[in-house]
Amino acid sequence: MAKTYSVQPDYTGPRFLGAPVGDFSAFQTVLATFAIGVASFFFATFLGIIGVVVACSIQHRVLDFSIAYRLVGLPFGILMLLLAGGYLGSILIRRVTRGF
Repeated sequence: MAKTYSVQPDYTGPRFLGAPVGDFSAFQTVLATFAIGVASFFFATFLGIIGVVVACSIQHRVLDFSIAYRLVGLPFGILMLLLAGGYLGSILIRRVTRGF
């Protein structure tokens, strides 16, 4: 017999990028925060590397690729880590304090 999973179509709690996040535990909140921060770092670094390649081809000189990491990827990754942590942490704190 196959299991059937039901999805609550009437979920009205908080969402993050379309995913319901209102029932996350503390571990899930920390895990999602770090996953968002790391994914943002890699995506911004990729865009930074593309930007360095375009700048190198326009200026006809060699630039240092560490610019993409230091000036694009790292600040954006840290910013997204803080924003996601603040948002998901506030949802967790609101849900935990609501039980008291």
